[in-house]
Amino acid sequence: MSSAPNVLSTLEMIAARLDDMPHLLRMGSLFSETVLIEIDAECYYLTFHRGHIESIAHGRNRKTPWRFAIRTDAEALSRFWQKLPAPGFHDIFGLVKLGRASIDGDILSLVKNLRFFKEILAIPRDGQTA
Repeated sequence: MSSAPNVLSTLEMIAARLDDMPHLLRMGSLFSETVLIEIDAECYYLTFHRGHIESIAHGRNRKTPWRFAIRTDAEALSRFWQKLPAPGFHDIFGLVKLGRASIDGDILSLVKNLRFFKEILAIPRDGQTA
């Protein structure tokens, strides 16, 4: 890809669009945790409360506890957010299998809410902006 995605604005767009998606809010209604999304060396802490993204904090902070982390590179994330991603770039576990991402922390918490996370991370694929 020619340029890295503007991750912070994309995450903010996901948060705004999530509030208008009742089916996703139902899926995430039991999830109230902080998740770390790390792109290259940039950290984004997404704080969820009952499925809503309450806040997004940018920047590394060792004092912020998180339940699990998804780490990848900007080029892989850009390919993941394409409308029709290539095989392996269509899914967070596909990125892990390709060696382009890692998942750390409480994997059970991710698995319990897997469909919720897969769907919210795919929101940018429809091409709409905030």
